[in-house]
Amino acid sequence: MADRFDGEVSEAASRYARAVFGLAKDTKQLDVVEQDFAKFAAAWKESAELRDVARSPLIDPVEKSRALVAVAEKLGVSDLGRKTIGAVAQNRRAAELPQIAAAYRSLVARERGARQVEVIFARPPGEQEKNAVVAALGEKLGAKVEAEISVDESLIGGFVARVGSRQFDASVKAKLDALRLALKSA
Repeated sequence: MADRFDGEVSEAASRYARAVFGLAKDTKQLDVVEQDFAKFAAAWKESAELRDVARSPLIDPVEKSRALVAVAEKLGVSDLGRKTIGAVAQNRRAAELPQIAAAYRSLVARERGARQVEVIFARPPGEQEKNAVVAALGEKLGAKVEAEISVDESLIGGFVARVGSRQFDASVKAKLDALRLALKSA
């Protein structure tokens, strides 16, 4: 999870996401805040220092809030997005920003009548491959799908799709692991 802006969502993260969602919906900023979280996610993924600051229990929450809001401001995050990040940090929940963002994305997807799905490919997919996987997932789930695409070369080939707590693993690595396990028990 160190390099990813995702993961299991705690109850606290869900509460923050619902609160931000409500504010964003009331002020017609659902897409703006979604883009804010995407900008912050990119910075989170790229900067170990940002992750370390957010997670450090040694940094005073007020100072942590100022630092994270300053980063958000440099990224062009909206006023509501900056206030959210600041409040989360002041309440000692900055390490949960990835979970809050994931929960928020799910709420926005649901608002649009879609399901939020994370698809991790072994290599960057072509447009046709990406569309085929997203369409198949939509059919399997019986819903419109909004996919967040990432790459993890350790999968060797194929992809892994995560929808909430469910995971579809069509990776070569998983197949090799299953074969290895079958050979050990044979």
